[in-house]
Amino acid sequence: MKDLRVKAAEGLMLKNPVMTASGTFGFGREYSRCFDLNRLGAIVVKGITPEPREGNPPPRIIETPAGLLNSIGLENPGVDEFIKKELPFLKELDPGIIVNISGNTQEDYAYLAARLDKAEGVDALEVNISCPNVKKGGMAFGTDADSAYDVVKSVREKTHLPVIAKLSPNVTDIREIARAVVEAGADGVSLINTVLGMAIDYRTGKPLLKNVFGGLSGPAVKPIALRMVWQVAEAVDVPVIGMGGITTWEDAAEFLAAGASAVAVGSASFADPKACINILQGLEAHWDEIYRRAKK
Repeated sequence: MKDLRVKAAEGLMLKNPVMTASGTFGFGREYSRCFDLNRLGAIVVKGITPEPREGNPPPRIIETPAGLLNSIGLENPGVDEFIKKELPFLKELDPGIIVNISGNTQEDYAYLAARLDKAEGVDALEVNISCPNVKKGGMAFGTDADSAYDVVKSVREKTHLPVIAKLSPNVTDIREIARAVVEAGADGVSLINTVLGMAIDYRTGKPLLKNVFGGLSGPAVKPIALRMVWQVAEAVDVPVIGMGGITTWEDAAEFLAAGASAVAVGSASFADPKACINILQGLEAHWDEIYRRAKK
C-alpha cells in the first residue's frame, strides 16, 4: 500500500486525501451500505446549527446540464441531537470526523465550537461562513473580510480542535478572505462552497426553486474552483482542501496540482454513491506521479 498520508489542516493528519463534502454525505449511514467508510481520509458531516432546522420548502433541488442547484437551507437535527444520535456511529469509524458548523450570528458559531470541543470523536471543525449574518442584514459572513475574521476568531477562542474555514466563491477577491481567516486563527481553508445561481421555468417565467436562488455544484463549477484553489494556495501558508466538480481521480489530481493538500467529493456521490472510493483508487494507482507534480 502506498503512503497517501496528508496534512489537511495544522493538527489534522489524514491517511489519504479523499474527504466527503459537507451536505452531500449526510452523517455517513446511508453510504455505509455502499462501501467501507473506513477507506476514506475524512468524513465531513452535514452542516450543524445550534437548534434543529427544517430547511427551506420544496422544490429545493434542481438538476442542471452540468451540475446541481440546491437550496436545502441547512436542514439538520441540531447540535444536541447530532452528538446524541449521530456521533456515536461516526466515532467508531477510522476516518477523521470533521463537523461543519453554521449559524446566523457570531455567537452561534462560538456556542457550537464550545459545545463540540467537549464531544468525543470530533477531529476538526469546518466553519461554514457562507451563512447569512442576520445582524448585518443577511450578508454572508464569508463575503466580507472583517466578518469572516470575526466569526473564525470566535470559533478559535472556544475550541482546541483544528479549525478549517470553508470559503465562499461569491466574492470579488477570495485571497483577501483567505488571509483574513488565517489571521483569525484558521488552521486550514476549504474551498469552494457553492456558486450562487438560479433556474427559471420559461413557460411560467417563475423560478424553479421555491427559495428563488440556490447553490450550484458539480462539474460546471470546477474551473472556478481550480482557479480559486490556485490563488488561495499562493496566498496563505496553511493547508488547502479543494472541492468543486470533482468526479474522477483526474479531477482530484488537478486540485492537488493547483496546491490543495486534500480534496472533498460532493455532488458526484449523488450520481455514483461509490464516487469517493473510485477516486481514491485512482489516486492510489497514480500517486507517485501525482505527488511529483503536485504544486509545492
